[in-house]
Amino acid sequence: MRVTRRLSEPTLPLTMTATDPTTEPKEAPGLAFLQFALEELLEDKDQLKIETKVDELGVLHTISVSERDMGKVIGKGGQTIKALRTLIRILGSQSAQRVNLKILEPAA
Repeated sequence: MRVTRRLSEPTLPLTMTATDPTTEPKEAPGLAFLQFALEELLEDKDQLKIETKVDELGVLHTISVSERDMGKVIGKGGQTIKALRTLIRILGSQSAQRVNLKILEPAA
């Protein structure tokens, strides 16, 4: 399953589409929180892209931001990204899923 969404699109409920037709689409744990937190943190909101992948190991949220906002996402000494990862894992544990967060480096 994959969900790719640019935040400049109209705001709709964030849902996952399952490849298996017997499963119901549902929201990925932490996706709405991650979108909200990053929208408030970043200057280039239109450059934010969140891709979610669900497999047998859990949920992986991959984000890409503009080069200008990369320092804000990482934070001093990595404190901001560490805090986001901790909160995402807590949200995942509430739904008994393992959730991780990965940042893609901006293209040079």
